[in-house]
Amino acid sequence: MKRSGLITIGAFILIFIGGISASYQLLKPKQTLKIYKPSDINPKLVDEAIRNTNGEHTIAPFSLLNQNGKIITEKDLDGKIYVADFFFTTCPSICPTMSKQMLRVFDEFKDNQKIMLLSHTVMPEVDSVAVLKEYALRYGIDSDNKWLFLTGDKKEIYQLARKSYFAAINEGNGDKDDFIHTENFVLIDTKKRIRGFYDGTNKEEVEKLIEDIHILLEDN
Repeated sequence: MKRSGLITIGAFILIFIGGISASYQLLKPKQTLKIYKPSDINPKLVDEAIRNTNGEHTIAPFSLLNQNGKIITEKDLDGKIYVADFFFTTCPSICPTMSKQMLRVFDEFKDNQKIMLLSHTVMPEVDSVAVLKEYALRYGIDSDNKWLFLTGDKKEIYQLARKSYFAAINEGNGDKDDFIHTENFVLIDTKKRIRGFYDGTNKEEVEKLIEDIHILLEDN
């Protein structure tokens, strides 16, 4: 067979393979994430008043201070995809691991302005703005446009953890004897809806969180 004929056949094969690949991409089912309602979640995590609710659930309004003393409200998260967790700076057990795993998420999306991270202290009486600033710098976070470390009224933070993020399984009212200790990372979409729960101490689950954020980015 002549050289020109071989080139023609080779070109045809490449076009054919390219067509199959393009068709697969078009026909491949688009990945989507579940939108969590209170009725979808372990009842022990959900306030009794909304435990069996099937309607859309969104994160409640809030007003807290970040590591630079700036007031942060839900409005600052408008149009953002974000991950929320709950920690305290003197935690000797799961919190350092959680912060290291959250740093992985930060590094993955540090150049994407649509992604934010919110770490709420569960010991606001100890974790002042200055303490949170020092903690943020410990992880190389020297600005507050991506990863926010939040403090404020304890009852407000605890109500957010239990009634908005469904992150804590124990009950309480946020008084001085109340305490939350949870490894949960919660993924929130641009409409402030819960899209996933992940063990923030587990490397594989945080890898899944990163994958799921990419899926949300494709939807927005």
